[in-house]
Amino acid sequence: MNENILIIAGFGGQGVMLMGQVLATAAMIEDKHSTWLPSYGPEMRGGTANCTVVISEEMIGSPIADTPNSVIAMNIPSLLKFEEKLSPEGLLIINTSVVDREPSRKDIQVAKIDANKIAEDIGNLRVANMVILGAYVEKTEIISMESIEKAFERKLTGKKAKLIDMNIKAVKAGMKAVRN
Repeated sequence: MNENILIIAGFGGQGVMLMGQVLATAAMIEDKHSTWLPSYGPEMRGGTANCTVVISEEMIGSPIADTPNSVIAMNIPSLLKFEEKLSPEGLLIINTSVVDREPSRKDIQVAKIDANKIAEDIGNLRVANMVILGAYVEKTEIISMESIEKAFERKLTGKKAKLIDMNIKAVKAGMKAVRN
């Protein structure tokens, strides 16, 4: 496996940071090297937020990347900012519930997921982020579902532990959606 660099971007409150943390934790569970680097806009909720996740079989030299292999765009500003940075043949995953425009590049792979609708069907709009994470995992096969489940157990503790099953269901729904 080469170094896999992912930028996850959206508005604060969309669960961008948790997606990155779950992914990086799942990679560590599989004995892969991983980094998670958050970046916040000036506001916590409603402002912009993104994180970079690097996963590799080898030691990681830097958590900062100019050219990611993959980008998850949870909103239009994120699509506009990060699409151009994506490497040729890279993967762009778009939350079409929020992003109502087409990407401009033709040299990349694109997966469109109506994450909010799928999350509503599951019963909680707040798991739209995990629907998108499931789509990413299905397209890249970067980590296993078993590792994601273990990562949820580590990240969602205390009162949040009751949300594990719904988040797992959302990841699986996102995996299924991108297959179709």
